[in-house]
Amino acid sequence: MAHFPQEFIDSTRTVFGSRADVVLDALSAGDSVTAVRANPAKVSASSLRARFAAAGESVPWCGDAFYLDERPVFSLDPMLHAGAYYVQDPSAMFVGALAKRVISGFEVPLKVLDLCAAPGGKSTAIAASLRPSDLLVSNEVIGSRASILAKNMVKWGSSNAIVTNNDPEEFARIAETFDIILADVPCSGEGMFRKDVGAIAEWSPENVRLCAARQRRIVADVWNSLREGGYLIYSTCTFNSSENDDNVEWICRELGADVELLTGALASSVAMETNHGLQFAPGITRGEGQYVALLRKTVPAKGCHQGKPAAGKDRPGKVSKSAKSIKCDWVPPGMTCYEVETSAGRMLKAYPSNLESEIRSLESSLKVIRSGVAVASVKGRDLVPQADLALSQAFNRDAFVQVELSHEQALQFLRCEALRIPDAPKGFLTVTYEHLPLGFVKNLGNRANNLFPQAWRLRM
Repeated sequence: MAHFPQEFIDSTRTVFGSRADVVLDALSAGDSVTAVRANPAKVSASSLRARFAAAGESVPWCGDAFYLDERPVFSLDPMLHAGAYYVQDPSAMFVGALAKRVISGFEVPLKVLDLCAAPGGKSTAIAASLRPSDLLVSNEVIGSRASILAKNMVKWGSSNAIVTNNDPEEFARIAETFDIILADVPCSGEGMFRKDVGAIAEWSPENVRLCAARQRRIVADVWNSLREGGYLIYSTCTFNSSENDDNVEWICRELGADVELLTGALASSVAMETNHGLQFAPGITRGEGQYVALLRKTVPAKGCHQGKPAAGKDRPGKVSKSAKSIKCDWVPPGMTCYEVETSAGRMLKAYPSNLESEIRSLESSLKVIRSGVAVASVKGRDLVPQADLALSQAFNRDAFVQVELSHEQALQFLRCEALRIPDAPKGFLTVTYEHLPLGFVKNLGNRANNLFPQAWRLRM
């Protein structure tokens, strides 16, 4: 324990009491665990498990997830790039499992906001729990991280999720919009100490105080957009009370909410109950550190804040109100296609017809960087299918001939290398691995031009 600051050791003893030494020993060991969560829209957990030689027991609180006894090189697995699964800390998976439970209690179409969503673990879990009538907004304030989030959401394939790049305070302009908000707020990272040694060096009591204040600001900024009676899932990957229970008390007192306690068999077996939530920790949990609490808003919004429209609301790519829908059999019924102008040229995009007005409304208030499905780029009279379409759950797979690739061919494709598929017909083809679409090629006979995005190119 010598490498931990004494103030951190003292704080940990206060939080965990008699179990503190178990937690500190586990943090010192540095043996983090690995788990994967299946995308139920693309593969079953049982069939995914059969692909991993090191597959272990299931994650108790997530039926689609299981532990791995060894960590493979995930980047060299085409199934990961096809969006078949997500690699995520098991403790963090509980947040998605809690969101699923809250979602199941609503009978009406929902709007859910994942406020601090990058890189996308919790957003993909929420997306897997939503119904077609529900809408997910996955937000990330840092532009570079928002791009990573968008890529991971594209691979997951949910068409009823949009990605935004906004500061929390910008959500104040859309009062009482969301039924559920997940605020997995930036924190001092105590729960990640055995995965990130650098986090130990950055830890200090002052940094804890700064993080706690920033977390209160983030929640206060977004509070107006949560409707009365809606739920806030508050989570961190840290241990101390200042960032966890104390902040929950502040939210209840200053903003207006009641805590819904998370009790039951799970709490006694794999997590520790705190005054207001659950604390997952190495030594107690087979996973890293995670705190989670559930609050229900008890006060109405204070009125719609009339702020400036989001920067970029008139950006290229937004569907104009006068745009006419275009018939496209590359997507199933229930999706509406439009030709839009983007910075990269003309594009055909598809939107869930039942959510189109909701998405347009959000686009007028927020900086939306990804919405709908990018179906094709428009080249004169020709349409060139986009990788987003192949990865989407809203892809009509009968629209193109499918060619199954070997593992080595799939890696060639992901490296953006040309392929040779001499026995396949000429034209656009969907390439698959384990029968899951990876993207498109244009087969010329002597070679097949690779249409995988260069920005996503596998560099291993």
